[in-house]
Amino acid sequence: ARLVRGGKRRPGKGYFFEPTLIRADERNVTVMEEEFFGPIGSIIIGKDDDQLTKIANSSRYGLASSVWGADQARAEKAARRLQAGMVTINGMSRSDPRLPFGGVKDSGLGRELGGFGILEFVNIKSVIAL
Repeated sequence: ARLVRGGKRRPGKGYFFEPTLIRADERNVTVMEEEFFGPIGSIIIGKDDDQLTKIANSSRYGLASSVWGADQARAEKAARRLQAGMVTINGMSRSDPRLPFGGVKDSGLGRELGGFGILEFVNIKSVIAL
Protein backbone atom coordinates (compact mmCIF):
# COMPACT_ATOMS: atom_id res chain seq x y z
CA ALA A 1 0.00 0.00 0.00
CA ARG A 2 1.05 3.60 -0.46
CA LEU A 3 0.71 6.32 2.16
CA VAL A 4 -1.32 9.21 0.75
CA ARG A 5 -1.59 11.43 3.84
CA GLY A 6 -0.89 11.27 7.54
CA GLY A 7 0.72 8.32 9.23
CA LYS A 8 2.88 10.36 11.59
CA ARG A 9 2.91 9.87 15.33
CA ARG A 10 1.14 12.55 17.36
CA PRO A 11 3.23 14.30 19.99
CA GLY A 12 2.63 13.53 23.64
CA LYS A 13 2.09 10.54 25.83
CA GLY A 14 0.54 7.41 24.36
CA TYR A 15 0.43 5.69 20.99
CA PHE A 16 -1.51 8.09 18.81
CA PHE A 17 -1.11 8.97 15.16
CA GLU A 18 -2.70 11.51 12.88
CA PRO A 19 -5.58 10.64 10.54
CA THR A 20 -4.12 8.51 7.77
CA LEU A 21 -5.13 7.70 4.21
CA ILE A 22 -3.69 4.65 2.44
CA ARG A 23 -4.11 3.67 -1.21
CA ALA A 24 -3.94 0.05 -2.32
CA ASP A 25 -4.56 -1.78 -5.57
CA GLU A 26 -5.51 -5.36 -6.43
CA ARG A 27 -1.89 -6.52 -6.37
CA ASN A 28 -1.45 -5.33 -2.80
CA VAL A 29 -4.43 -5.74 -0.52
CA THR A 30 -2.56 -6.13 2.79
CA VAL A 31 -4.45 -3.10 4.05
CA MET A 32 -7.63 -5.18 3.66
CA GLU A 33 -6.32 -8.03 5.82
CA GLU A 34 -6.53 -6.30 9.20
CA GLU A 35 -9.28 -4.53 11.12
CA PHE A 36 -8.28 -0.99 11.92
CA PHE A 37 -9.57 0.73 15.03
CA GLY A 38 -8.05 4.12 14.45
CA PRO A 39 -8.13 7.08 12.13
CA ILE A 40 -7.26 5.11 8.97
CA GLY A 41 -9.02 5.17 5.65
CA SER A 42 -8.07 3.00 2.72
CA ILE A 43 -8.76 3.70 -0.93
CA ILE A 44 -8.84 0.88 -3.43
CA ILE A 45 -9.23 1.76 -7.09
CA GLY A 46 -10.43 -0.96 -9.42
CA LYS A 47 -11.54 -1.32 -12.99
CA ASP A 48 -15.22 -1.94 -12.19
CA ASP A 49 -17.73 -2.70 -9.42
CA ASP A 50 -17.30 -6.46 -9.78
CA GLN A 51 -13.55 -6.27 -9.18
CA LEU A 52 -13.97 -3.91 -6.22
CA THR A 53 -16.63 -6.14 -4.64
CA LYS A 54 -14.36 -9.17 -5.04
CA ILE A 55 -11.47 -7.32 -3.36
CA ALA A 56 -13.63 -6.04 -0.49
CA ASN A 57 -15.26 -9.42 0.12
CA SER A 58 -11.89 -11.21 0.16
CA SER A 59 -11.29 -9.84 3.67
CA ARG A 60 -11.85 -12.29 6.51
CA TYR A 61 -13.53 -9.44 8.39
CA GLY A 62 -16.88 -7.79 7.83
CA LEU A 63 -17.85 -5.36 10.57
CA ALA A 64 -18.62 -2.27 8.51
CA SER A 65 -17.99 -0.92 5.03
CA SER A 66 -18.74 2.24 3.13
CA VAL A 67 -19.50 2.91 -0.51
CA TRP A 68 -18.89 6.34 -1.99
CA GLY A 69 -20.35 7.60 -5.25
CA ALA A 70 -22.65 10.09 -6.95
CA ASP A 71 -24.93 7.41 -8.49
CA GLN A 72 -27.26 6.41 -5.63
CA ALA A 73 -28.72 3.34 -7.38
CA ARG A 74 -25.24 2.05 -8.24
CA ALA A 75 -24.05 2.63 -4.66
CA GLU A 76 -27.06 0.78 -3.24
CA LYS A 77 -26.44 -2.17 -5.57
CA ALA A 78 -22.80 -2.28 -4.47
CA ALA A 79 -23.82 -2.07 -0.79
CA ARG A 80 -26.11 -5.10 -1.13
CA ARG A 81 -23.22 -7.16 -2.54
CA LEU A 82 -20.75 -6.37 0.25
CA GLN A 83 -20.27 -8.96 2.97
CA ALA A 84 -20.47 -6.72 6.03
CA GLY A 85 -22.75 -6.27 9.00
CA MET A 86 -23.28 -2.63 8.06
CA VAL A 87 -22.71 -0.63 4.91
CA THR A 88 -22.95 3.16 4.84
CA ILE A 89 -23.36 5.03 1.56
CA ASN A 90 -21.42 8.31 1.27
CA GLY A 91 -20.60 8.43 4.96
CA MET A 92 -18.55 6.83 7.69
CA SER A 93 -20.00 3.73 9.32
CA ARG A 94 -21.00 4.16 12.96
CA SER A 95 -23.33 2.52 15.43
CA ASP A 96 -26.76 3.97 16.08
CA PRO A 97 -28.91 2.70 18.98
CA ARG A 98 -31.91 2.45 16.66
CA LEU A 99 -30.17 0.02 14.29
CA PRO A 100 -28.73 -3.45 14.80
CA PHE A 101 -24.92 -3.41 14.83
CA GLY A 102 -22.51 -6.32 14.46
CA GLY A 103 -20.21 -7.98 12.02
CA VAL A 104 -19.97 -11.06 9.86
CA LYS A 105 -17.11 -13.48 9.26
CA ASP A 106 -14.36 -12.93 11.89
CA SER A 107 -15.81 -9.59 13.02
CA GLY A 108 -17.98 -10.86 15.81
CA LEU A 109 -21.11 -12.85 16.31
CA GLY A 110 -24.64 -11.63 16.70
CA ARG A 111 -26.03 -8.14 16.90
CA GLU A 112 -26.34 -5.44 19.50
CA LEU A 113 -28.68 -2.44 19.56
CA GLY A 114 -32.00 -2.10 17.74
CA GLY A 115 -34.83 -4.63 17.70
CA PHE A 116 -32.65 -7.52 16.52
CA GLY A 117 -30.02 -6.73 19.15
CA ILE A 118 -32.42 -7.23 22.07
CA LEU A 119 -33.07 -10.77 20.84
CA GLU A 120 -29.44 -11.62 21.68
CA PHE A 121 -30.47 -11.38 25.36
CA VAL A 122 -33.49 -13.67 25.32
CA ASN A 123 -33.80 -17.42 25.32
CA ILE A 124 -36.62 -18.52 23.06
CA LYS A 125 -38.23 -21.79 24.08
CA SER A 126 -40.45 -23.97 21.92
CA VAL A 127 -43.14 -26.05 23.68
CA ILE A 128 -44.88 -28.64 21.55
CA ALA A 129 -48.00 -30.41 22.83
CA LEU A 130 -49.01 -33.44 20.79
